[in-house]
Amino acid sequence: MPREISFFDAYIPTVLLLVIVAAALSLAADRILVRFGFYDLTWHPALFRVSMFVCLASLMGLYVYS
Repeated sequence: MPREISFFDAYIPTVLLLVIVAAALSLAADRILVRFGFYDLTWHPALFRVSMFVCLASLMGLYVYS
């Protein structure tokens, strides 16, 4: 995958697109985890949400750039 993607003659880094996709996946996973009551078992739900987003974004970046 290229390092940049041309979007209407503006170069957008691939990482930005990966972060947007990771945010959408994180939001979908968050909805599912709320429905099953998973956050009652976690110590700090907001910290878990942020760490889940960071893990998804970094895994996608490692997949693309390695």
